Amino acid sequence: MPATTEKEKENKTGALDIIFRSQHRSLKALLNRGNKSSSELSNSSNGGTSSQLIDCLSAFANSVVARCSKILQIPTQELQQRFETELPEGVKQPSSYAKNFLEFCSYLALFQLSRIPDYLSKKEFRRLSYDVMLAWEAPDAESESLTKETTSGSNQQSEDEDGWSLFYSSSTKTAVQVDEEKTVGPEAFARIAPACAAVADIITVHNLFEALTSSSGHRLHFLIYDKYLRSLDKVIKSAKNAPGPTLFSNLQLVEGEIILDIDGTVPTQPVLQHVGISAWPGRLTLTNYALYFESLGVGLYDKASRYDLATDMKQVIKPELTGPLGARLFDKAVMYKSTSVSEPVYLEFPEFKGSSRRDYWLDICIEILHVHKFIRKYNLREVQQSEALARAILGIFRNRAVREAFHIYLSQYKSLLAFNLAESLPGGDLISEALYKCLALLNTSAIQDDVPVSSSAEQNLKIFPVSLFTLSRHGLILQKEAVMNGEAMFPVGDVWVGETNPLEMAVKQSIWHKGKAEAAQATVEQVKVEGIDTNVAVMKELLFPVIVCAERLQLLASWEDPLKSTVFLLLTGFVIISLVMLSCRHFNKGKPLEAFRVTPPPHRSAVELLLALQDGISQIEGIIQDGNIILLKIRAILFAMLPQATDTVAFLLVFAALILAFCPIKYITILILVEAFTRQMPLRKDSSDRLVRRVREWWIRIPAAPVQLIKTDSKKKKKK
Repeated sequence: MPATTEKEKENKTGALDIIFRSQHRSLKALLNRGNKSSSELSNSSNGGTSSQLIDCLSAFANSVVARCSKILQIPTQELQQRFETELPEGVKQPSSYAKNFLEFCSYLALFQLSRIPDYLSKKEFRRLSYDVMLAWEAPDAESESLTKETTSGSNQQSEDEDGWSLFYSSSTKTAVQVDEEKTVGPEAFARIAPACAAVADIITVHNLFEALTSSSGHRLHFLIYDKYLRSLDKVIKSAKNAPGPTLFSNLQLVEGEIILDIDGTVPTQPVLQHVGISAWPGRLTLTNYALYFESLGVGLYDKASRYDLATDMKQVIKPELTGPLGARLFDKAVMYKSTSVSEPVYLEFPEFKGSSRRDYWLDICIEILHVHKFIRKYNLREVQQSEALARAILGIFRNRAVREAFHIYLSQYKSLLAFNLAESLPGGDLISEALYKCLALLNTSAIQDDVPVSSSAEQNLKIFPVSLFTLSRHGLILQKEAVMNGEAMFPVGDVWVGETNPLEMAVKQSIWHKGKAEAAQATVEQVKVEGIDTNVAVMKELLFPVIVCAERLQLLASWEDPLKSTVFLLLTGFVIISLVMLSCRHFNKGKPLEAFRVTPPPHRSAVELLLALQDGISQIEGIIQDGNIILLKIRAILFAMLPQATDTVAFLLVFAALILAFCPIKYITILILVEAFTRQMPLRKDSSDRLVRRVREWWIRIPAAPVQLIKTDSKKKKKK
């Protein structure tokens, strides 16, 4: 069986290599032709770039292909000839010929447009990318009647910035009602948008579509898509222009460190840093390596405090309550804790309503933390590391663009941040593994256009770091060498003509399991109750069988039946004393008894003691609340709220009972010890971590049993 599996994997890998090499040769050759000088194009005949209709395409798809042909300066007939001769047979089947040919032409044209500076601000790019999605949904000649209405899509909207912001101040539903153009569905968006790495990531493209269409019936209108691209262009330009001379000198950024966002510069939206019971306003800056906080002095910012996110320092970043003098009052802060700081640092984002600022900064900080954990886990170096960072940076830009344009907050399962999503989705580790395999194929050694490609060079053709090149085209340089070597190449990335990327397959598989996890998490949120007294009451009801056993033990301790109490006391005492004596005899072996060593706690003021007491009560309440959820999930398993989970637990219990019945205890003990002490071995660490993750994901999908709080009548109590 293992040999068969390896052969199948080799066959699949070989097939993907053949598809990729053939597509890469075709795309590279076409781009070389499209990059001719203007003098050569003017000397060519006028019919050299004339476009004729393709019989199998619809009218609108033909118009889109003609526009692609004009951008590439290549006739449509030559595009079709290259498609038929240089791409594999699997993508030229009659049922998918039109759609795949449209992808072939549009990927080339979009890449050519993306080489223009500030292409996101160009109407031609925004309109063409949207029209390609429209044509992708109805590429065949049979669907020509369905696409006639979209031929007017080339008419450009010419509203200025003030008009756009005024128009979008109302609901986006109004935008759909004003214009009767066709709208785009999720499949077309997921197939075309990732062709441009700045517009969408194949890991989060489905969540991006849901965010853009949340108020328009889950169909994407051009006005919404155009507003998103305008916002994205504004965000990237602001990141490019962020490091002014003063800020750069204060932060002392290293080469390849890019500023992603800045907050605290507006007096009405300050950022407060809490350390102990002191707080100070200042400016907060996030880069792809660290957080920087500059305290506000007398008209100037003090030296920045750096909180590392790249090095493994056991960092913990989570939401936290904060307030004046360390009081836990407002849920608007982010806590940072690591081995590099002596005590936790709290960054508060004050605002009148909600905690959207805090949630946004929490997400992007955790995204940087997760991408560096991913880099360390798979030991990525040089261009692979830069490509992973570039993917995370572009995800943060997209998240910021959607937030600023539509004021939408996304849950953990609908995040636009790729590495956060891989951590939260069930089976997200499969996404991480698929992404690592894609990064392992990266190659930036450019093959010169004038040098013939040998057979050995063809076998070594690999995917290129499209995210890294995208950042470089926008003026954000992570690795200069990679940009210089790869600028002449066609960056084949996450979307392939007529084929499904393995990364895309892993994402679809994880999304399929997302629904159950969301439903189970909703039940957990429903059974969470506020107040320590209410949580204690819930726990008492859940622990009723245990309480009954405790009452029986208490009955024995009360000596109401002296005989039973005496027997129980003697047996328990003998067992405890025997165990203590045996353990002392085995471990001490005549050693003198050492004295206890007690370190007294540091002296605290009355205010600090009250705050510590408040914090302790909050922690106890949280522990009781988590215990209630565990007990409610166990109750749900016992009463078969989720039959599959109940069957699994029952089978495991029966299996454990059989092992205990037929296997000697000494062998079970040896097996447990071996498993515990070899769990973190290099050979077992990955499989152990994967098993723990699967168990955690299984536990998350178990719903919590419902709880009904019955309020007692206080008037009846007073009468009694």
